[in-house]
Amino acid sequence: MDTTAPSARPPHPRPAAREVRRAPGAGAVLRAVLDHGPVARSTVARLTGLSPASVTGHCARLLDRGLIRQAPETAGPRGLGRPHVPMEIERDGPLAAGAHIGVACSTLSLTDLRGRVVWQERLPHPQAPGRTPERVLELLAAHIPELVDRHADGRRVTALGVATGHRVDPAAGVVLDHPLLGWQDVPVRARLEAASGLPVEVDSHARALTRAEQLFGEPAVRTAARASAVVLFVGAVVDAAFSTGAAVHEGPRAGAGGVAHLPVGVERGETPMRCVCGGYGCLSAEASERAMLGRAAAAGLPVPSFRALLDAALAGEPRALALFLRRARLAGRAAALLIDLFDPAVLVVVEPGSCRLPRCLGALRREAVRCSRSLGPADAEDVVVPSSFPRSVLATAGSAVALHALYTDPLKQLPNTRT
Repeated sequence: MDTTAPSARPPHPRPAAREVRRAPGAGAVLRAVLDHGPVARSTVARLTGLSPASVTGHCARLLDRGLIRQAPETAGPRGLGRPHVPMEIERDGPLAAGAHIGVACSTLSLTDLRGRVVWQERLPHPQAPGRTPERVLELLAAHIPELVDRHADGRRVTALGVATGHRVDPAAGVVLDHPLLGWQDVPVRARLEAASGLPVEVDSHARALTRAEQLFGEPAVRTAARASAVVLFVGAVVDAAFSTGAAVHEGPRAGAGGVAHLPVGVERGETPMRCVCGGYGCLSAEASERAMLGRAAAAGLPVPSFRALLDAALAGEPRALALFLRRARLAGRAAALLIDLFDPAVLVVVEPGSCRLPRCLGALRREAVRCSRSLGPADAEDVVVPSSFPRSVLATAGSAVALHALYTDPLKQLPNTRT
């Protein structure tokens, strides 16, 4: 649950907006190979609009860096003409490291070039008041080399991606404000680069998961997300991200996606929980992990953690399941507001009940249709969808920050050859 009223935070200074540039040609080639591989160079040229000579040059550099490989030759149409040597993503190529900084723990991961999590593990944070930025980042910096040594199997690690909730400035690599952690203006990139020796990319987890859907999501979701998308994240932190034309909006103060105080109300007969903003019925106050644990205790179901509450729901415990169904309906009301506001091609819900319990996803969709002025029942299954990464959301969020940078400009991310 958000711990600071929206009006209580002073605005944070931010560097001037960066010039928006077209993605380098090597990035366009690499993404075409990801989408269509094994694929001939001539087809990549047609897909990207680059000249055949330019594509050949980019492929040579990507091959040299171990990002793509040559697949077995295929004959031309009807066996005529010169055989094609198609390109595909290197299955045993470099890995991206990821760190999602949560409230109680961080989730560390290694992910391959196709977005598949090779390894993930949780690193508990120190108990408050020892949960300082310095201590948490120190633990991360010490643990990441161990993770690489044990689980990378000798493969190169391109970069470390760091994702977390609330306000993050990716250009500066700074966590501007994370009330639940008590962090303000924390230079995550500078501290972790100096300590880990890896290039570090930093972003919000909602934006990172939007880009993960655009790169590696389920095919229908990936296609829709590249047109326009909203990602609604409901966890310990409640926030969102939205994109149009594959560009994810940050906002001039890195504040885009602040949905914690969307009004969703409560269920009939319930007593609303007071939000830190002073109001009642805010999405975070009613649906965050802290709120869920409070409702569980009130229902006579004391559990030690949110994970234990989820496990109980997955096991069919009726009170736990009822709480997740309630949460799904509240998230459905928020989804309706966001759909009416943005009219996205797809709205991706990142919430464990809706991702892993079909009844919860159904309840969320029905509530979204009931509350929306623009979403019809026939559209709900195509527009309101669960995360493509139901069992690796946090692991994917961290590594997606690094992989987005790699697929945008691979030659910058890997300036040296494998040798």
